[in-house]
Amino acid sequence: MLKINRLDFLISIYIFCLVAAELMGGKTFPIGNLVGLPLNTSVAVFFIILIYSINDIITEVYGKERTRSLIRSGLVVVFLIIVFSLLFTALPPSKRFAPNEGAYDLIFGLSVRFSIASLIAFATAEFLDVLVFVKVREKFGKKFLWLRTNASNFVSQFVDTTVFMTIAFYSLSTPFNENAIYIIGLMLPYWLIKCFISVLETPLVYLGVNWLRKDR
Repeated sequence: MLKINRLDFLISIYIFCLVAAELMGGKTFPIGNLVGLPLNTSVAVFFIILIYSINDIITEVYGKERTRSLIRSGLVVVFLIIVFSLLFTALPPSKRFAPNEGAYDLIFGLSVRFSIASLIAFATAEFLDVLVFVKVREKFGKKFLWLRTNASNFVSQFVDTTVFMTIAFYSLSTPFNENAIYIIGLMLPYWLIKCFISVLETPLVYLGVNWLRKDR
C-alpha cells in the first residue's frame, strides 16, 4: 500500500491553500447587511483559516521553528507567483491566443496585486500567529490547545485581514470615505467569518495533532 508521510501531506495542503487563495481570492461575494453597511467577503476565506489551522497543528507537534520554516517557504511561493504573473502577462501572445489575452492579463494582473497584498499581510500575520501560539503555550503549558489555537488565530487574522484588505482593495481613484466603507465592509465580516470558522475547526486541530503525532 502506498504510504504518504503525514507532515508532507499537511505541507502539500498548506501550499495548495496558499496558491488557491492567491489566484482565486480576487472574487468577493455579498453575505448580508449590517446597519446599512453592505458586508462582503473574499472566496479566499475558505482557504486562509485552514492555513492557520495547519500552522497550529505543526507548531504543536514539531515546534515553532518547523512552522517558521514552512512560513518562509510559503512566502517564497507567493513571491514566485508575483514574479511569474508579471513575466507571463508581459509576454506577447501568439496569434491564436490573442483574443484571450485581455482576460488572461486581467485575471493574472489582479492576482499580482492580491499576491503583493498577501505577501505583506502573510509575512506579518503568520509569524505573529506562531508567536501568540507559543506565548500562550509557555504560560499554560500543554493544556488548553483550544485557547492557544483560537487566540493566535483571532489576533493574527485581524492583522492579516486589515493589511490585506487595505492593500488589495483600496482604490486611488475613489474618495477616502467610500474606500473606508467598502474596506470595512469587507474586513469585518471576513475577520469574523475566519474567527467563526476557527472555532468550528478547533476539534479538527485536536484530531490533526493526534493524527500527525502518529508519524513521530
